[in-house]
Amino acid sequence: MQTKPAIHPSVADARAVFFDFDYTLADSSTGVVVCMNHALSCLGLPPAPEDAIRRTIGLDLITVLGILAGEDWKPRGEEFLGHFTRKADEVMVASTVFLPGAARVLGTLHGAGYRLGVVSTKYRRRVEEALERDGLLGFVDVVVGSDDVPRPKPAPDGLLRAAGALGIATDDCVFVGDSEVDARAARDADMDFVAVLTGTTPAEKFAGYAPRAVFAGVGEIVSG
Repeated sequence: MQTKPAIHPSVADARAVFFDFDYTLADSSTGVVVCMNHALSCLGLPPAPEDAIRRTIGLDLITVLGILAGEDWKPRGEEFLGHFTRKADEVMVASTVFLPGAARVLGTLHGAGYRLGVVSTKYRRRVEEALERDGLLGFVDVVVGSDDVPRPKPAPDGLLRAAGALGIATDDCVFVGDSEVDARAARDADMDFVAVLTGTTPAEKFAGYAPRAVFAGVGEIVSG
């Protein structure tokens, strides 16, 4: 007899569970590195080290330009964004791989009646295309990208939009993410937070945000 999957207490009492995308549900870092260095090259800048780029994943691109090239380059942020976006149209979805357990967690939570969402600094269409490619879009009730809100994470705008779209109070929602950017967004949205360690942020960095749980990966949300 097959054992029914058990949902971890950190999310079990929520009505809605929202997920960050990069380094939480999926790894698109290969494509991000390609696009980032392409955009830097188009501005006449040298390539950035891969590890430096990977540490910026989850931040908005204009902030990333300031980190990688210096604050003096941020006035050319829109130009940088355009170069990045055009390259991403070519390579991003194809280079995105869902992390172990992500599909099972989405399917299990959906089947158990939870409302699910993805809140990302990626464009919404990029997230939707990756989910659809792997047959996961039907599990997700709402996707909010950086193009849907006036302020990207760590501002709470995306989480508030997702909760509002579902008509669910923020204190009935849990946000799962891999970075301090995600933790700050959850805090400022008055939403409980669950951390995963599949990104570049170590566990101790989350201590000040009082996460409900800290998992090695998203798959630990469901067991059995």
